Amino acid sequence: MALLDWMAPDVGLRVDGEGVTLRPPRVSDYAAWSELRRRSRAFLQPWEPTWPADDLSRAAYRRRLAAYQRDMDLGYGYAFLVFRREDNELVGGITLSNIRRGVAQMGQIGYWAGEQHVRRGYTLAAVRAISGFALGRLGLHRLEAACIPENDASRSLLLKAGFELEGRAQAYLKINGDWRDHLLFGLVAGAAAGKKRPDN
Repeated sequence: MALLDWMAPDVGLRVDGEGVTLRPPRVSDYAAWSELRRRSRAFLQPWEPTWPADDLSRAAYRRRLAAYQRDMDLGYGYAFLVFRREDNELVGGITLSNIRRGVAQMGQIGYWAGEQHVRRGYTLAAVRAISGFALGRLGLHRLEAACIPENDASRSLLLKAGFELEGRAQAYLKINGDWRDHLLFGLVAGAAAGKKRPDN
């Protein structure tokens, strides 16, 4: 059962940001997705969980899509690919996951970008866009994000997107085979509306 009418397949889910478009991945995106991830593997691996041996296979991609669809149908999460609007080139991906309703009304965001597309403002635009989608369209109250302390680019991006550094968690996530400390960031709906956005 779809969460809202606008999520029906005939309507399609799309989120627009500054110079980027976010939409759920499709089967037809496999070639572009796998190639971008393959070419960026050495760049991405230090910041991500260990990739399974078959991570870039078509079968693994289809399993990934099925999991994304289940989460979206249940309202637990939303996965998007990020496309540069000027030419519709795939530049990365972003997820809104671990959505909790009830008294929490919160979710977590994560993102990645192909190596050749970093530091061009696409991921910042995607984070801002998904934040607006989550805090506005979905009615969430709070968003959380985390990054390894050594990831200066991600820390800077989250601060530019309006998130605030809230603390540090020890051995928070298993990244590239090791339990790593993470810096924790938060963005609250009321505070987000009142923040002045810095330039890219």
